[in-house]
Amino acid sequence: MKEPLPKKASSEDTSDSYEPIKLEKHWQEHWSKIGLDRTPEPESNQKRFYALSMFPYPSGTLHMGHVRNYVITDVIARMHKMKGEAVLHPMGWDAFGLPAENAAIDRGIDPADWTSKNIAQMKTQLKRLGLSIDWEREQTTCKSDYYKWTQYLFLELFEEGLAYQKKSTVNWDPIDETVLANEQVDSEGKSWRSGAIVEKRELKQWFLRITEYADELLEGLKNLKEWPDRVKTMQENWIGKSDGLQIDFAVDESSNKVISVYTTRPDTIFGATYIVISHDHPILNIIKDKSIKSKIDEYKTKLELSNNGKRDFNNSDHIGMSVGLTVINPINNEKIPVWTANYVVSDYGSGAVMGVPAHDKRDYDFAEKYKLPIKKVIKNSNEDNIYNENCWEGEGVLINSDKYTGLNNIAAKKSISDRGILDSWARTKTQYRLRDWLISRQRYWGCPIPIIHCETCGKVAVKKSNLPLELPKSFNDKTRTKSSLSTFSDWINVNCPNCGKKAKRETDTMDTFMCSSWYYLRFTDPLNKEKPYNKESANKWLPVNQYVGGIEHAILHLLYSRFITKALKKRELHDVVEPFNKLLTQGMVQGITYKNIKTGAYINPSLIDNPDVPLDPASGDKLEIIYEKMSKSKHNGIDPSIVINRYGADTARMFILFKAPPEKDLEWDDADVEGQYRFLQRVWRLVKSYNDSHGLIDQSEIKSDLVNSNKNIKEEDKILRRYLHNAIKSITEDLEKSLQFNTAISELMKLSNAMTEYRTLISKSIAHESISVIVRMLAPFAPHIAEELWKEIGGLDSVHHQSWPNYDKNALVVDTYDLIIQIKGKVRGKINVSNKLNKTELEKLALASDAAKKWLDGNKPKRIIVVPGKLINLVP
Repeated sequence: MKEPLPKKASSEDTSDSYEPIKLEKHWQEHWSKIGLDRTPEPESNQKRFYALSMFPYPSGTLHMGHVRNYVITDVIARMHKMKGEAVLHPMGWDAFGLPAENAAIDRGIDPADWTSKNIAQMKTQLKRLGLSIDWEREQTTCKSDYYKWTQYLFLELFEEGLAYQKKSTVNWDPIDETVLANEQVDSEGKSWRSGAIVEKRELKQWFLRITEYADELLEGLKNLKEWPDRVKTMQENWIGKSDGLQIDFAVDESSNKVISVYTTRPDTIFGATYIVISHDHPILNIIKDKSIKSKIDEYKTKLELSNNGKRDFNNSDHIGMSVGLTVINPINNEKIPVWTANYVVSDYGSGAVMGVPAHDKRDYDFAEKYKLPIKKVIKNSNEDNIYNENCWEGEGVLINSDKYTGLNNIAAKKSISDRGILDSWARTKTQYRLRDWLISRQRYWGCPIPIIHCETCGKVAVKKSNLPLELPKSFNDKTRTKSSLSTFSDWINVNCPNCGKKAKRETDTMDTFMCSSWYYLRFTDPLNKEKPYNKESANKWLPVNQYVGGIEHAILHLLYSRFITKALKKRELHDVVEPFNKLLTQGMVQGITYKNIKTGAYINPSLIDNPDVPLDPASGDKLEIIYEKMSKSKHNGIDPSIVINRYGADTARMFILFKAPPEKDLEWDDADVEGQYRFLQRVWRLVKSYNDSHGLIDQSEIKSDLVNSNKNIKEEDKILRRYLHNAIKSITEDLEKSLQFNTAISELMKLSNAMTEYRTLISKSIAHESISVIVRMLAPFAPHIAEELWKEIGGLDSVHHQSWPNYDKNALVVDTYDLIIQIKGKVRGKINVSNKLNKTELEKLALASDAAKKWLDGNKPKRIIVVPGKLINLVP
């Protein structure tokens, strides 16, 4: 049996004014007491809805980006709950990682203590927002009762052959002193977190074979109909599938060596004027000339220093050198030189490409810099002059290509490929840009990898029954210059579980994305002590119906989660194909920012004397006023607690939802916050005035939204019902389909205005229907004031247990419309007419109108053109 509501918050005060702080505290305490947001056990035929926000890193401070993310998800969850669905809306903490470890080192404390303190603080802040989160399902990735299961799933992948260790050239962050995955290095060669210039190091690392799922991940994107196209395109490009040809170029200096290159453009092979290989290509080992070998060593050193150590096949700052070798082009037996350059890397393709500068911009730039030959072999078919393009990368007709000259380049691709395959110097190949996921991190504060290294037995998995493999309890801040776990000798040195000989534990910890790549599964069965989750529970709740988070996770978290879901399905841990059905990537929250254009410095607004004409207090330079993403370094952040303390959480929620469409960036404006506060005050007064005019509602009037109808009611009732049911229809569509919360709130405002206008003109039953509906539709957006007003109008139980209103299509029917009257080609007036009138009847009314009398001056029109439902044109 549902709990009855307590006295309304305002009843303890003689004042009838809207006091949000007091009211919100009152209802939050009550909701917590009765377990309002506890996830129900779905009934057999009950529809389920899983609403989830990307869980936060516990920095200790809630920012407006958090508020936007979690409020969006909360509105969706609350609406679906009111629609009678069993709703799962959990929350957790992505709590491992470098920031906590670095903060702990700086303060000389354990990162577990630092993290726990931050979580407690942020949880208090989140609760003030009135989120309908089931906190009984809370998960924290740095707690052993969670990372026990992360280790369990790692071992599942290890048993499947998807987790392996190898020596590899890796991205090293010199500030955070750890390895980064390729996805965590930006286009400028900097760490995604610390901003440090990334270095290259050779280390033994753990990887997950995400490449084995490249085709499945790519194909699965087609089924994600409710994901933003932008995110799907980013993942498609990152996977980077291409079908091409592997071509062998025989090395002239060796009778049995070849350099294999991969290309998607075999039609340009006659234009190859050089071959480019990576700096570590094995063919370099055949070079005997000491002078050339010395130059290559110098080049490698220069390569490490150039472009801040970033080697990338998209590198625009090309450097290279000839290695003194030549190869034979198999299509025409021409000899061409071999070069090495920084835009070719060993872990992409074969580590070699054919240089075709006339038809590849990257090759063209390199050839121009080093004065290499440029040979055109494809003519732009839309141009007569073949030399008007320095580098033509498009389609066309082959030239300078022996017997293939004159062929369309598409046809030439097939013909040249067929010849190469027939003559055994080429073979078809499918290639991917995607690389295996590097999960090793050389830090303390992460999930330990449950592997033991034994000289006799090799890599031995920790038994699942012995999990969790916990971190050593004593955190040593002197380990900053080394792999942190490697300094805990008592923890590292163990006996091999197989042979009993001395062995060592793995000292790398897992990438934090490993922890966050499966948490949505744990939420379906969070108290399970026997396994990560029950297969039946996962199948029952997943995929997540609505997932909300930032676009910055398009490649990292979202791709990894899809991979883990598919890999664990293969292990028969669940039957789920994709983790997230519908994805919303919300925009950033931006604040007014003062920036010195000359120095690039951001100025704290508290130091500016005149905000209208802002000047740098140090230099006197004029400052630029712009909107940028809120951050401490830009001095433009707004502390959510300040807004909540002044206006209440409901106002903060309404503003963050109303200011901009959810996928767009939001520009903070204090005036707009004040506007939402005034709107809630108007709704407060509206409900009070309806109670005064029409009395409290009866519970029977709430059970159905179709108690009333448009039959036998007066015109004012019909008009207000039209406003009411238009609002129901529009808001429902906004929340269920398009997720346009700003337009939904706009509909609430229009309905409020109409209800104010018709308050004294409508009947009691229509008044009760209207007031019941507006309070229920306000509930997902502003849950506290809606709960208070629900009690105010006589509602029983919680407003959040009430049914979401359904619209009456008959109420939307308009009996009359305004007929436009045109005379002499211009609008001269309009008359309100019944929509049942025929053309003859419309002509009579139009001719009798004041407009016709004035503009026709007693003359009969020569022609009358009637467009029923719109206008009538009287032609004199």
